[in-house]
Amino acid sequence: MCGILAVLGCTDDSQAKRVRVLELSRRQFFFSLLRHRGPDWSGIYQHGDNYLAHERLAIVDPDSGDQPLFNEDKTIVVTVNGEIYNHEELRKDLKNHKFRTGSDCDVISHLYEEHGENFVDMLDGVFSFVLLDTRDNSFMVARDAIGVTSLYIGWGLDGSVWISSEMKGLHEDCEHFEVFPPGLLYSSKSGGFKQWYNPPWYNESVPSTPYEPLAVRHAFEAAVTKRLMSDVPFGVLLSGGLDSSLVASITARHLAGTKAAKRWGSQLHSFCVGLRGGSPDLKAGKEVADYLGTVHHEFHFTVQDGIDAVEDVIYHVETYDVTTIRASTPMFLMSRKIKSLGVKMVLSGEGSDEIFGGYLYFHKAPNKQEFHQETCRKIKALHKYDCLRANKATSAFGLEARIPFLDKEFINTVMSLDPESKMIKPEEGRIEKWVLRRAFDDEERPYLPKHILYRQKEQFSDGVGYSWIDGLKAHAAENVNDKMMSNAAHIFPHNTPLTKEAYYYRMIFERFFPQNSARLTVPGGATVACSTAKAVEWDANWSNNMDPSGRAAVGVHLSDYDGNSKVAVSLPPPKTVEDTPMMMGHGVVIQT
Repeated sequence: MCGILAVLGCTDDSQAKRVRVLELSRRQFFFSLLRHRGPDWSGIYQHGDNYLAHERLAIVDPDSGDQPLFNEDKTIVVTVNGEIYNHEELRKDLKNHKFRTGSDCDVISHLYEEHGENFVDMLDGVFSFVLLDTRDNSFMVARDAIGVTSLYIGWGLDGSVWISSEMKGLHEDCEHFEVFPPGLLYSSKSGGFKQWYNPPWYNESVPSTPYEPLAVRHAFEAAVTKRLMSDVPFGVLLSGGLDSSLVASITARHLAGTKAAKRWGSQLHSFCVGLRGGSPDLKAGKEVADYLGTVHHEFHFTVQDGIDAVEDVIYHVETYDVTTIRASTPMFLMSRKIKSLGVKMVLSGEGSDEIFGGYLYFHKAPNKQEFHQETCRKIKALHKYDCLRANKATSAFGLEARIPFLDKEFINTVMSLDPESKMIKPEEGRIEKWVLRRAFDDEERPYLPKHILYRQKEQFSDGVGYSWIDGLKAHAAENVNDKMMSNAAHIFPHNTPLTKEAYYYRMIFERFFPQNSARLTVPGGATVACSTAKAVEWDANWSNNMDPSGRAAVGVHLSDYDGNSKVAVSLPPPKTVEDTPMMMGHGVVIQT
């Protein structure tokens, strides 16, 4: 993930103002505000009252793909954060155009020349970009469908529009700023936002496509393999849960034929993080790594290590949301270790629980309509939670996370299924994400060991070790007293923290980002086990235990907060799903 900053339309014509904005761009990028996102190259472009800046993390075409990017006569200028996976196909359709670089993002300016602002849906990938047309001084901004890349927009008192990959690039210089919504574009020609992403599931009507296991399998394999596009070393995050294990398994099968394997070697490297002496993820991750034959790296941390990092995490991830901070901290610590090994990109398993209804609270969904509508709500909110974490916790150290489960085509495939097939029915041997597990249950050429394929869902902040959350709560209790909590509604009237842990995070956030615009970028509302506020209504008992941890799903999680030990349901083996032979290979990316 790169970093972008643009200041567009400074109406103050004074030379002093222009110099100040240009120096501001240089300060923000060259003096570390966004340098962490792209340590490989820096670029700044000025045209009249418009300024575009870019910090590059070079993944594809590291030799010539520096930004900003241009069309043939340099009248169209683009600064981009993201990856365009179908860029080679798009280049074939742009035969009359000459490309300056081999960058996957180089197609954007040429698509604009051909199609105006109506080309965004042609892009298969994740992206945030600013495009400046110097011929009429107009500009457009767009963000990917789900919000895998982070983006913010702000407005200055002088009429200028500001765009930044992170809030810290705007909060000192804009009168108002907010999250740039995913799936939208902003056009100076129309003076507002326009939705470019509007798939059938967006209106939340209940679909009816029958479940076909092979359709799900093939769609996900395509989503993973297209994300192996890289000219630099990469690896996989492997917690040992279903989602990351499937990503690792498919990567291991397909890596050998990639450019990265030919250049860096075809041995896959996998990474896992957990507390010393008590992490479900470390144990499961090691088992899956041994099964797949990866070079596995375990990173250990203590509760104190995590607590010491919380302030840095809040600064980089730019949130005070409790569950996001809990999960971001181990990922933040792991990312630093991964980058130190020379790896620039990792594949990760976020998004599966949203599209399949994998969180444990989905056990209580009353019917398929409620189930489907909750998945729609969760996907639409991903940019505020898991996407925010995956993007910013890794980019804090110049590491890129790619998310195959949030592939546009794969989402369309899964969200078109009759939600009755996703419903959790233990009495029929159907646990959470059954349709995904069944799709990859192949007896002849198994992707994963059976017990891993049917392992119960663990949220990342739980899987690193249950004492992690307990330690955070204890630390917060030492720093926030009852008197402080009694005045919480007066100190923080918006999204008032209801726990000492939430109050502790909020104090830190407000110190870094004191503006009202900043606090409005963070979501709030009741939640249990990462549910939306609407889903809390599914079980009356949940209102007494409002916590985002999966263990708050009392009566569902095997180690829930009620203190009772539960016995896992013994599931009958599903029928084998057979498929045609596939290419095998082991591997990823650090040459040893």
